[in-house]
Amino acid sequence: MFRLNIQHFAAGENVHTTSGMAANSTGEVTPYGESGGLSAEMKTYYSDYLIDMAEPKLVHDQFGQKVPIPKNKGKVVEFRKYDPLPAITTPLTEGVTPEGQKLDVKTITAEVKQYGGFIELSDIIQLTAIDNNLVQATKLLGGQAGRTLDTIVREVLAGGTNVQFAEGQVDSRDALVGGQAEGNHYLTVDAVRKAVRTLKRHNAETINGSFVGIIHPDAAYDLMSDPKWVNVKTYSDPEGIYQGEIGKIENVRFVETSEAKIFEGEGANGVDVYATLILGENAYGSTEISGGGLRHIVKQLGSAGAADPLDQRGTAGWKATKAAVRLVEPYMVRIETAASL
Repeated sequence: MFRLNIQHFAAGENVHTTSGMAANSTGEVTPYGESGGLSAEMKTYYSDYLIDMAEPKLVHDQFGQKVPIPKNKGKVVEFRKYDPLPAITTPLTEGVTPEGQKLDVKTITAEVKQYGGFIELSDIIQLTAIDNNLVQATKLLGGQAGRTLDTIVREVLAGGTNVQFAEGQVDSRDALVGGQAEGNHYLTVDAVRKAVRTLKRHNAETINGSFVGIIHPDAAYDLMSDPKWVNVKTYSDPEGIYQGEIGKIENVRFVETSEAKIFEGEGANGVDVYATLILGENAYGSTEISGGGLRHIVKQLGSAGAADPLDQRGTAGWKATKAAVRLVEPYMVRIETAASL
């Protein structure tokens, strides 16, 4: 990766361009166009770089049905779900064509909303800093964008109605116990097995041959002690490993994230309650971050005109359009447990 010299945000400093790069009066090569702003190639590069920084944070987003951001079609996106066809128990009559069937399609809509943030880059920082400030800013912004969009999807999933409290010993969140000598409601393989049974009873399809679990490191610590746990390092086919995957048990592949939902202090005696999501295919949907879903925006020094008369401020920021929705409640189970600490 080349080092971007953000000191040359000022318009008029570049004297010519070659393949998207420009030379200033000292002969230094910089990645700007004739106007002094980022060249088209650099805008594409930094937009892609921002998405690359955001994607590892999008753990909750990676297993849903994806739809593109609607362009010039308002603020509503549509997700579709198809009801399964019933079994046919009446035999065919010789020479008689049976009645045809119709697809039962239901449309679920969600309103897209915008989110964003930016970092101000002063001329003093740009003149005196050793590090490449635009790269560092983009890295931080990408992480922020990823966590923001992931949290939006997480909150939608955490609001699901299909809830299982530990192994089913209790029937409410405030009855979950942790930190006692015995009788704690930690995540166990039996709890996972029961959630899988629920998905199977509702004919939920697997995702690439397995169900998927999204789990917090604290809850994963308790589950990984089971002898049936298969560590991701022992997989015979490492090519298809999900972002953040740590292992599997009971045909559930678990992806670990510190951003997994925690209901702080809502268990018995104020213990934290951890939500572990067990997902089947098409349980939920969300909008894509590509194709306008996530943008990187850079403003050069002086671009604000009279609002920045001394060319003192440039900015780097991001803006995203996002929506997520639960499609089929029975295709996801939220296991709520305490965790050993």
